[in-house]
Amino acid sequence: MIEERGLVTALEPGAVWVQTQRQSTCSACALKAGCGQGLSAQFGGRRQREAVRVSADLPLAVGDAVVLGVREDLLLSAAVQVYLLPLLGLFAGALVAEQLAWAEPWLVLSAVGGFIAACAAVRWRSRRAALDPCARAIVLRAVERDPITVL
Repeated sequence: MIEERGLVTALEPGAVWVQTQRQSTCSACALKAGCGQGLSAQFGGRRQREAVRVSADLPLAVGDAVVLGVREDLLLSAAVQVYLLPLLGLFAGALVAEQLAWAEPWLVLSAVGGFIAACAAVRWRSRRAALDPCARAIVLRAVERDPITVL
């Protein structure tokens, strides 16, 4: 289980809204000067805060510090869908146009069409997965707030 600390910002029946802080390891990376993530973190000012809806069975109050958990297999599956499927769609579109012996402009358009279709499929799948309670993060435990670390 992958863990992340957060702060409860709102309560709902069976769930809470937790504010997490985007972590960046850019200061330890050797490629930080040429990386888009490093540049966006540098020019973005303070680190951005993200609020997520999380299933919770614990008695919590607004302002409580908690540890969230996400299953590794869900994260790996999401990464494959987001990164690999659009790439496969791009290649599939190009391959279809190649087999049909279309001219190069149509091959490029077919590849772009395959990419867009795969991205639409990923978006549809992610929206369906967002409704699945088994695919959500959960609150593992409440922790004491560290007065030095402010979320």
